[in-house]
Amino acid sequence: MPVILSIKSRSTTEMIDITSEIQAAVSSAGMKNGLCMASVPHTTAAVTINENADPDVKHDILMVLNGMIPREADYRHAEGNSPAHLKSTLVGASELIAVENGRLVLGTWQGIFFCEFDGPRNRKVHIHLQGAD
Repeated sequence: MPVILSIKSRSTTEMIDITSEIQAAVSSAGMKNGLCMASVPHTTAAVTINENADPDVKHDILMVLNGMIPREADYRHAEGNSPAHLKSTLVGASELIAVENGRLVLGTWQGIFFCEFDGPRNRKVHIHLQGAD
């Protein structure tokens, strides 16, 4: 049974650090070793792992994605959120993280981010845990 995190985005595009919430799910489950998958059930959002020490990294990632995928183009999708669908496809809908000794295995500067590309909205992140012990 997955743990479901509720996320409230506040901007059209933003990256929200959810590392502590995912670690809390691992800790609450009592998992010592195994795998944790974070996935988003949305076609205009994503999840990624990147640096969480310097907020300029989030800014730079969003700046480049917004530059690569313009808001206005000859899109055919009637809802007007084609750029969000494209960004979601590029970043990806899930991340798989190892768990060792009850902790997410992440580098010193790494964090897990929910990526909003069509906000503001209320969103979900599903956390699936598979224990090896």
